[in-house]
Amino acid sequence: MSGNSDPLSPRAKLAVTAGKAAAAVSRAAGRGSGSVIGGRVALKLDPDLLARLATHLDVILVSATNGKTTTTRLIAEALGAAGPVVSNALGANMPAGITSALAGGSDAKFAVIEVDEKYLSGVARDTDPKCIALLNLSRDQLDRAAETRMMAEHWREGLAGSKAVVVANADDPLVVWAASSSPNVMWVAAGQMWKDDAWSCPSCGGVMQRPGDDWFCGDCGFRRPTPTWALSGDHVLDPHGSAWPIHLQLPGRANKANAASSAAVAAVFGVPPQVALERMYQVQAVAGRYDVVQFMQRDLRLLLAKNPAGWLETFSLIDPPPTPVILSVNARGADGTDTSWLWDVDYTRLTGHPIFVLGDRKLDLAVRLEVANQQFQVCENLDQAVQLAPPGRIEVIANYTAFQDLRRRVGN
Repeated sequence: MSGNSDPLSPRAKLAVTAGKAAAAVSRAAGRGSGSVIGGRVALKLDPDLLARLATHLDVILVSATNGKTTTTRLIAEALGAAGPVVSNALGANMPAGITSALAGGSDAKFAVIEVDEKYLSGVARDTDPKCIALLNLSRDQLDRAAETRMMAEHWREGLAGSKAVVVANADDPLVVWAASSSPNVMWVAAGQMWKDDAWSCPSCGGVMQRPGDDWFCGDCGFRRPTPTWALSGDHVLDPHGSAWPIHLQLPGRANKANAASSAAVAAVFGVPPQVALERMYQVQAVAGRYDVVQFMQRDLRLLLAKNPAGWLETFSLIDPPPTPVILSVNARGADGTDTSWLWDVDYTRLTGHPIFVLGDRKLDLAVRLEVANQQFQVCENLDQAVQLAPPGRIEVIANYTAFQDLRRRVGN
């Protein structure tokens, strides 16, 4: 460990060493990064290891249904201006993966940690974060996670009395209600494209009123707080009203919103918006997302979309028709085994695109596209879809394990 921390106990050192060994074996066997199995082994040997590893770090936690991996990467890039950063950059966002990441950060000043929504309260309890970024809450993996109102309540209870600065999206009523139990909140107007999970008031159950970008409950008075940071077009507005240009290599409005929240987090640690945003420009792709790869002499852009809100954002950034689109959906454990969410996605936004469908649940998706009156072809694999696709760059949209399958196939 670095000189500014207490030395780890012999038991903790043994746990770290054993975890790294387990991770190395997993990598050598070709079973992924090894971060999850390494963390599990380490925590088995020392159940308090996560808390011990976090003691010398300024910890920043990032949680949301969508955008947490990208935002974690942007914050880590921005905070690099103020000191060394350790992060779970590959998205292993449950306690085992987080423990693995921190075990490699003995010389770091900051830990920027993506946290699965379900584990936020527990990880916050263990790591004593200085800052927590909350971006959005929407339906996702309904077979595993609680519905959105219950998840917001879980956050609200976990954040009550927290000493952390909570950087929260003022445009998402569920996030606002969850964050409002915390005494120190910095509100960011980051926007909310997907509103279908926030029509009833999380505080009283009344119907939300949504005039323009504002929102409020007519029954109990719960309303949108006044933001101190805001996304405005291609700029971030800081608390002084200064506008700072956003230059990203990542596409879409959602990533500008992620950059706005990231700039607010960086400011908590003294990194000015101009410096933070300039550093964010370095990020070209995040764990394969947004990468353009060559496969069978064609350009494929790889896009991850795991739930209705994510698909809606992704449809907004693909090239216009007649750009070919490949859609791939699985329903394995990491995706959630319930595919009923497909019916909440507005696939009419793909009208005019040649569509090719693959993945474990391609027939579920085919039925949904049929009902949406879309023209599509069901394919056995990526190779067949690429062969059938008309000329031009191909947009490839997949949910979590389908995305990993595609990355392996294209050698990414």
